[in-house]
Amino acid sequence: MHSPFVFNLITKVLNDKRHFYAYDQIEAQRRSLLNDERKLLIEDYGAGSRVMQTNERKVKAIAHSSLKSKKFSQLLFRMVNFYQPKTILELGTSLGITTAYLAAAKNDATVITLEGSAAVASVANESFARLNLNNVKLIEGNFDDTLPEVNSSLSSIDFAFIDGNHRYQPTINYFLQILTTSNNDSIIILDDIHWSKEMEAAWHFVQQHEAVTMTIDLFFIGIVLFKKEFKIKQHFSVRF
Repeated sequence: MHSPFVFNLITKVLNDKRHFYAYDQIEAQRRSLLNDERKLLIEDYGAGSRVMQTNERKVKAIAHSSLKSKKFSQLLFRMVNFYQPKTILELGTSLGITTAYLAAAKNDATVITLEGSAAVASVANESFARLNLNNVKLIEGNFDDTLPEVNSSLSSIDFAFIDGNHRYQPTINYFLQILTTSNNDSIIILDDIHWSKEMEAAWHFVQQHEAVTMTIDLFFIGIVLFKKEFKIKQHFSVRF
């Protein structure tokens, strides 16, 4: 491994086995959602669910199919804890578990999370209240409408997690918008980069973009960096 950045990511973040204080509370909330029998009427603006084909869904069904795994949610926590971003943007709140990990990792960071479904957003807000997370701002609505306004209101986005519309053109559009507010040290993470041929094509587009100086493929997520001190564009695949 020739890159100091990737070496530090692997040794100090990916392989960090510490059990952080917030894990237990957030995982307890995950378990609660996995047993929540309430039914919600869902507005789905994205590529949809491969599991559920109806617009009426139980909270526990959404939790089973949509929540990021503990392994990757806690990786996001460790990344925020290690890199200390001040402004964090998430596209795709779902029921709020990944948002909670992002917010708990740095309680003085501003976490802005976008969710298309009002019903799902309401449950996520319940999660934030139960976890006493006061640094989260949840914005409801179609990303095509909400992201431009959010993006223009921020001077910089230090950390972004794109987990929303799993189609090629929307993913590219979101990336390009966030890029305009990124800085040299920004980190953008794309979820499910190998979910479909469209997502793989979107990941390839991001890798080849002239502003991108390094990407790290963890298979389920892709990490994108813009540091100008990386003189040669590099792409890494890391088993995690």
